[in-house]
Amino acid sequence: MNIKKIGNVTVAVQDLERSLRFYHDLIGLPIQSQDKTWAELGTSGSLLKLQLTSKTIQPTNKSIEDGITIGFLVGDVKSALDEMKENGISIQSEITKNGNQKNAVIMDPDGYLILLFEPTFEDKAQQTGGYHGFTPV
Repeated sequence: MNIKKIGNVTVAVQDLERSLRFYHDLIGLPIQSQDKTWAELGTSGSLLKLQLTSKTIQPTNKSIEDGITIGFLVGDVKSALDEMKENGISIQSEITKNGNQKNAVIMDPDGYLILLFEPTFEDKAQQTGGYHGFTPV
């Protein structure tokens, strides 16, 4: 087997429109394609696929060790977390420093954990810049 890259990651959602408001409107992932029961979002590389499900089982992950976590690299984790708080998003974990990155964990509308991380580099030329939260300024 010679896998080139991950094509997409599928997340089962209870309400597609609600999830699109979170991942597209709030997080800022562009919609690549969409149908009545699914949508694929992202810019390059792997896509995030939201798949409407009729099951009512809620994710049980209350910590990163318990299940699936989606990670997003952000330019400024503090402003990203502030933006989430302003929009009433559930905060699972405030900002912590972990090695060469700052992390915060939020929860999506279906209860999946979302890791927001901002890497820090000794070589400041590698540092992400020009971003406020998720979006370029």
